Amino acid sequence: MTGSQRSSAGLDARRRRILFRSWHRGIREMDLIMGQFADAHIGELTDAELDVYEQLIEVPDRDLFTWLTDAVPTPENYDTPVFRKVKAFHTHMAPIHV
Repeated sequence: MTGSQRSSAGLDARRRRILFRSWHRGIREMDLIMGQFADAHIGELTDAELDVYEQLIEVPDRDLFTWLTDAVPTPENYDTPVFRKVKAFHTHMAPIHV
């Protein structure tokens, strides 16, 4: 079970692959963070934004999690508008729910 609330029907192959990868990262917390973001935004991201997002989903879970939670500074090359959009999507004010 992925937790995804979005069907991949109607998405092109690239977006289906990214959606799947967002929900199958390795640790459940990152599945929820990246998967919920992808569910909400995968259909509206431009090709250029998808390029950046694909780079983000290849970052090891531990590194990406520490950047998203401000435990360590985000490296400049990853501090992009797409990264900030992912970060803003989760406010950290409450638990992440499926």
